Amino acid sequence: MKSKTQGRSRTFIMACVAIGLGAGSLPAVAQAQDDDARLRKIEAEVRALQRKVFPNGDGRFFTPEVLTPTPAPSQSAAAPSPTVITDILTRLDALEGQLARLTARGEENANAIAQLQQQMNVSASTNTSTAFTPQSAASQPTGVIPAPGKPQAQAPAQQQVAAAAPSAARVAAVQAIPKPQTDDAGDDEYVYGFRLWDAGFFPEAQQQLALFVKNYPNHSRITYGRNLLGRAYLDDGKAEQAAPYFLSNYQADKQAARAPDSLLYLSEAMIAMGDTKRACIALAEFGDTYPALATGRLQGQYERDRSRVKCQ
Repeated sequence: MKSKTQGRSRTFIMACVAIGLGAGSLPAVAQAQDDDARLRKIEAEVRALQRKVFPNGDGRFFTPEVLTPTPAPSQSAAAPSPTVITDILTRLDALEGQLARLTARGEENANAIAQLQQQMNVSASTNTSTAFTPQSAASQPTGVIPAPGKPQAQAPAQQQVAAAAPSAARVAAVQAIPKPQTDDAGDDEYVYGFRLWDAGFFPEAQQQLALFVKNYPNHSRITYGRNLLGRAYLDDGKAEQAAPYFLSNYQADKQAARAPDSLLYLSEAMIAMGDTKRACIALAEFGDTYPALATGRLQGQYERDRSRVKCQ
């Protein structure tokens, strides 16, 4: 009986211990579950924050606005082939040769022009014609040829001037050409000389234009005056007297309005004088200095002058 009572007591005690142990473990299990929920909540909040800060952090939410290209692997620059280098060197040699030829041609033209200038200066210093110094006592460069007066006893030089005096009809025709009267006296002199030349009164135009060139060397129309003065002599059949005016007008200012015209007329004066070599030099100088005019405003005259001579 006693043994049975002890066995029941032991069983009861063990049951109580088991119940106590079970009751003690329940709070621990609940706390573990609560910690796991909190951890998951924190992880969810972190992921939400990452989505806001890095919208495409995992590549599933938004299409990226800027795509950064992946840099290609660097490649070493290939060395140029020997054929390309040879071609470049050949072209450089050709350019240097062409430049050398152009330089030589320019020097030859400049030397020829200087020789022509020297020849013209010698011709001008030895020529006693009134073409260079229009200062006859009976015919001052006023633009009007005076009518001859009553014959009187004259010196031999005066008799020669009187013999060349114009007729009364010519004097009247010259006087019929009006001379402008404006505030620009120099322009008036040039325009009057142009009117005389345009009317075909070449000697009178020569005197008038010589007066303009002498008295107004800095006038805006001086390039026109020198060029027209040369044309007045050239149209009068006096190419030798015309050439110095054309040459001086070209050399005075190569960019002046009538400088290219004078260079072409210089070639025509040389052709008229039978000097083919200098005519060709002038034409070559014109082609080199004024290529735009050679194919533009003065193309007709340039080609016509070139057809009149055979240049090498």
